[in-house]
Amino acid sequence: MELVTTLTIIVLAVFVGLEIIAKVPQTLHTPLMSATNAIHGVILVGGLIVLGRADHPVEIILGIGAVLFGTLNVVGGFVVTDRMLEMFRSKKRGDR
Repeated sequence: MELVTTLTIIVLAVFVGLEIIAKVPQTLHTPLMSATNAIHGVILVGGLIVLGRADHPVEIILGIGAVLFGTLNVVGGFVVTDRMLEMFRSKKRGDR
């Protein structure tokens, strides 16, 4: 893929992602994040596969960035899900 095409796809994906996230109400954000952790894992594996085929140094840098941000997204999703589930756990008698 050409560099200009790759950069265009990345810029458009950022704008679309920001618009979609901005429209989600706060009450739905946590359940949606917990439901999409598996999808982000698949995207991360795809990013690693694409990064393995990168030839140009700019493609490698963009691929590393994509894998880094994908990893942060997966880890962040699990942290938010864990905090959400912690709210629903029953407290023991000794806890106040």
